[in-house]
Amino acid sequence: MPAVARRVLALGPAGRRQSLRQMNRCMAAVLTVVAALVSASAAIAEPPGEQVLNIGHRGASGEAPEHTLPAYDLAIRQGADYIEQDLQLTSDGVLVVLHDETLDRTARGPAANCTGRVDTKTLAQLKTCDVGSWFNAAFPERARPEYVGLRIPSLEEVFQRYGKRINYYIETKSPETADRMEERLLALLDRYGLRKPAAVRRQVLIQSFSPASLQKIHALDRSLPLIQLNQITDSAQLRAQLDGIASYAVGIGPFLSNVDAALVAAAHDRCLEVHPYTVNDAATMTRLLDLGVDGMFTNFPALLDQVLAKRAGPPKSRAAKSARAWDRCRRT
Repeated sequence: MPAVARRVLALGPAGRRQSLRQMNRCMAAVLTVVAALVSASAAIAEPPGEQVLNIGHRGASGEAPEHTLPAYDLAIRQGADYIEQDLQLTSDGVLVVLHDETLDRTARGPAANCTGRVDTKTLAQLKTCDVGSWFNAAFPERARPEYVGLRIPSLEEVFQRYGKRINYYIETKSPETADRMEERLLALLDRYGLRKPAAVRRQVLIQSFSPASLQKIHALDRSLPLIQLNQITDSAQLRAQLDGIASYAVGIGPFLSNVDAALVAAAHDRCLEVHPYTVNDAATMTRLLDLGVDGMFTNFPALLDQVLAKRAGPPKSRAAKSARAWDRCRRT
């Protein structure tokens, strides 16, 4: 008979009852601690991202002309973790950074060069266009003389300027009509040594509204982190697509008003991050943070940085932490 059992029997009936009560209390305490640890572990594992990403939508486009180098510089100074590039393809096969398929909204200059579709112009033609003056006219309270005469940057010029010092969030725009846009993008990532950092620490995220474009990139390189943009206005409809999206992407980019708790939970269950667009006021930022989103696009990175200040780590650490957390989620 074990020594512990002999000691318990030697206590007599009353002593045995007291000893059993003490053992039950100890067991209950142990179970409580175990339950707490399990609960904490589940809470940590639930979202794929540890930090909320501050994504400069077209740069700091609320305060400088969108998709210009000053807008990117300002976003970086204001604490953005990523700066966004929308890609268009010129008629001579150069990837340039411009949101619209046409030049009319933001370009000023010779009509032959600076109006109409981007894909009908050469890079040399586009370089004659002023993409800063429109901003001064539209937002006189934010106008600056140095914005006059700003040029459309090529993606290569953006890479040359910033190299590996910053994180990029690149969108393939209208890829169905752009000749080999995905291959051209990957070739530039290779030329500037960004493909491996994209795969390892998410220095580059690639997004698109086109599932076919993202699936093409996934087939070319399964290691690259992809984000499926979406315009579906019904949360249930979007949730129904998440299993398919999870087969090639690491996250979704829904419109901000389409994000609810059910969508965030369903995405996180599939190890998908949630990066809504475009969030420009503190109240909406706070609401989305309370829902558990993993990042958001904003025209005002400084404002989001202020909102995140008490909830997130240093800006330069957020992208790497997000990548590590996603990897852990995928392994579970």
